[in-house]
Amino acid sequence: MAKAKESGKSSRKKMRPGLTPESRESQLVSLAVDLAEQQLIDGTASSQVITHYLKLGSTKEKLEKEKLAEENKLLKAKTESLQSQKRVEELYAEALDAMKNYSGNGGDI
Repeated sequence: MAKAKESGKSSRKKMRPGLTPESRESQLVSLAVDLAEQQLIDGTASSQVITHYLKLGSTKEKLEKEKLAEENKLLKAKTESLQSQKRVEELYAEALDAMKNYSGNGGDI
């Protein structure tokens, strides 16, 4: 018979903490998900953990994620549109200045 895997601190490798707050947060989230997975496998997970993962797998959650992704795309498109509009306005101003200079009405002389 195969030996059961020990789930003590001694069997875990010591991880170096992340260098940035974002990487550290990512490590902690990863550890929490690993722990929740182990609890679910062992049958020791709390009702809150079980409910959390059941909600993640629901159709409603998937639709909400899709909606957020589409809203994010829309915001990016609006930002690009505003930047493009600003650039067009700058080009119009430059063109008007050039026309003034060509017609002799420029004030640079």
